[in-house]
Amino acid sequence: MTQPIQNRYEFVILFDVENGNPNGDPDAGNMPRVDPETGLGIVTDVCLKRKIRNYVEMVKEDATGYSIYVKDSVPLNRSDAKAYTALDVTEKTVQEKKKADPDLDRKIRDWMCANFYDIRTFGAVMTTFVKAKLNCGQVRGPVQLGFAHSVEPVVPQEVTITRVAITTETDAEKKGTEMGRKYIVPYGLYRCEGYVSANLARKTTGFSEEDLSLLWEAILNMFEHDHSAARGKMAVRELIVFQHNSELGCAPAWKLFDAVTITRKNPDDCAPARSYQDYVVTVDEANLPTGVTCQRLG
Repeated sequence: MTQPIQNRYEFVILFDVENGNPNGDPDAGNMPRVDPETGLGIVTDVCLKRKIRNYVEMVKEDATGYSIYVKDSVPLNRSDAKAYTALDVTEKTVQEKKKADPDLDRKIRDWMCANFYDIRTFGAVMTTFVKAKLNCGQVRGPVQLGFAHSVEPVVPQEVTITRVAITTETDAEKKGTEMGRKYIVPYGLYRCEGYVSANLARKTTGFSEEDLSLLWEAILNMFEHDHSAARGKMAVRELIVFQHNSELGCAPAWKLFDAVTITRKNPDDCAPARSYQDYVVTVDEANLPTGVTCQRLG
């Protein structure tokens, strides 16, 4: 693997949804997630990480160093076992080999970081004690995402649909159609804030410049290969990246996030927003702290 990144980053992702459900809440019948106090829509960090993982898996197809640890239908134990096999360790011999090699735990952890992109990026808890007692350690990843919140309150709608696909033979004898329902947000622009720690990349996972470029690519394209009837029209509209000129950074993250403002193009328009063109996104680049530069992608 190449050298770890040397600069700290913060970033803002702006994405929108049109007539779709960006992130259903299983505790509310899969309705779009909403903050009950403010009415703002919510998309969780794990939802966005899943789409980033899916994109990397699609473009890299498990190329060496780019496997995905948290993967659909693949038990974590199966991936953990690969590290044990690569280092010629078994559940029965691992304790004995640790006595001979006190650095074995780090070697196992480093092997997982080197071979799994999402561990190298987001970190992972790789300790599983169900049946197979495999312990590959815990890693705090250099890349972290917060929850995404909509810029303005959203009003989820329940849309009733009619289908001709009858579920059972008995029902088919009684009726020709069935009623169903789906939940949508007519339109919502969402903002997500994230962080990239060069310090953790150097000390722990080895997250590199190539990994960082792939992360930006995955964020920009995470909805392009994830279309479905349930999610409607979703797109990343812009990725705003703040780069510090040092490993530990030059300014608090909040100052950079505050530099990004989103306002209505027509402040006097009381109608609900229905497109990205209803908004104006500005970045106060002229007043950024010394040592910080901004790049707008998308």
